[in-house]
Amino acid sequence: MSNQEISLSEQEEIRREKLTQINELGVNPYPYSFEVTHHSKQIKADAKLIRDEESNPDTETVAVAGRVMSRRIMGKAAFFNLQDAEGSIQIYISRDDVGVEEYNTVFKKLVDIGDIVGIKGFVFKTRTGETTIHAQYFELLTKTIRPIPTPKEVENEAGEKVRFDAFSDKELRYRQRYVDLIVNPEVRETFKKRTRMVQVMRNFMNDSGYLEVETPILQPVYGGASARPFVTHHNTLDMDLYLRIANELYLKRLIVGGFDGVYEFSKDFRNEGLSRFHNPEFTQVELYVAYKDYNWMMDFTEKMIEKIAIELHGSTKVTVGKNEIDFKAPWPRVPMFEAIEKETGHDLYGKDLDELKTVAKELHISVDESFGAGKIIDEIFGEFVEPKLIQPTFITDYPVEMSPLTKKHRSKEGLVERFECICNGKEIANAYSELNDPIDQRERLEEQASLRDGGDEEAMTIDEDFIRALEYGMPPTAGIGIGIDRLAMIMTNSASIRDVLFFPQMKPE
Repeated sequence: MSNQEISLSEQEEIRREKLTQINELGVNPYPYSFEVTHHSKQIKADAKLIRDEESNPDTETVAVAGRVMSRRIMGKAAFFNLQDAEGSIQIYISRDDVGVEEYNTVFKKLVDIGDIVGIKGFVFKTRTGETTIHAQYFELLTKTIRPIPTPKEVENEAGEKVRFDAFSDKELRYRQRYVDLIVNPEVRETFKKRTRMVQVMRNFMNDSGYLEVETPILQPVYGGASARPFVTHHNTLDMDLYLRIANELYLKRLIVGGFDGVYEFSKDFRNEGLSRFHNPEFTQVELYVAYKDYNWMMDFTEKMIEKIAIELHGSTKVTVGKNEIDFKAPWPRVPMFEAIEKETGHDLYGKDLDELKTVAKELHISVDESFGAGKIIDEIFGEFVEPKLIQPTFITDYPVEMSPLTKKHRSKEGLVERFECICNGKEIANAYSELNDPIDQRERLEEQASLRDGGDEEAMTIDEDFIRALEYGMPPTAGIGIGIDRLAMIMTNSASIRDVLFFPQMKPE
């Protein structure tokens, strides 16, 4: 007996015994296919499918497949609940319709909750008015050898249905998303909504005439953001490569090459901590449009996200936790230093590093010796301003130290033309009037390299090929990165980034 068999639960042993019996009957417990013609939601919505011997006797046969989630056996007949990709539907099955062996032996004795079955039959309404399929053919499609947690629904005092099940532990649900989706099928709606959100964005950018492209995930020099990368090694080339932290620098190369607008939905990777808002592997869309600036990009962004809200919710208003967030354009546009002064009483514009350290100390902000001016300002903003911005707001005009890839502000010394979109207390987008002066860009990246030498592991490195591309000439360009995961959290009213990722990063079991 193997170690696996020794550790089996009683229920797992019973199911394996049933699997053996099924095979001995000559029934294949894992057939190759089953032709599905309808889904539960479609059947419930189509009155023409309901058979009535007097008014509608010749309805078409339907074929459905899904999991057995509950059943009531009444001797020669039974009712069971079948759950498919669209929902669930009641099935009526009897010995006289599907055969003695199929009903008495296979269905009654060898099929368990969670098994996947195929049904063919006609649709009718029970005396209580429930849409039901009268099975004329039954086939076992997958025998499960591990029992699923069985959910139970009860009505509370308010008459609302409340589900209790053995699979409500958050960590287990994230680790075993496949079980979560079976037992808590409403979770599927979150991910369907996320997919619709991405489709709306893709259509919006395509309709604007921009080209979807692909750029490298493995990069010899990482850049485009301030973050610590994951490192891997290419054996044939005998060189280290980095999982991209952003795709910005490659998309800008394409603008240099002559495209007027390019975008990419990209998987990016940052070697940072886990939190309610952070996963080391995440998705963002980056868009770069030639001959535009950050003012134009604010207009474009608010229109696109407004459209997402309307497409997903039928309104510009979205409920997130206790807040109602309204994405109707236009959104407020507030300079960063103005927002900080409003919340702290300190005007940080023009202050040098020592002055900023003094203010940070007064505000009880912990400052590391490696922090530059931009890092300190960012810490103060993150502590005092960002959490209070619930409605979508463009925070504009950042200090140059915080934005090494951004064009200097056309009228404000020491600032750059950058905005972040903050919503529900977190950044969901970051955008620039892109820096296209190659000499200025080299100087900025050299400053970043100095910060890196001083201990800032998130400071950028110098990408010589990118600078060379700029030397060939990049037109004035607006660029943006939008966090798909964080935006999906808002659009699906999800409290954690893990709720909108099928398989979030977890510590080993």
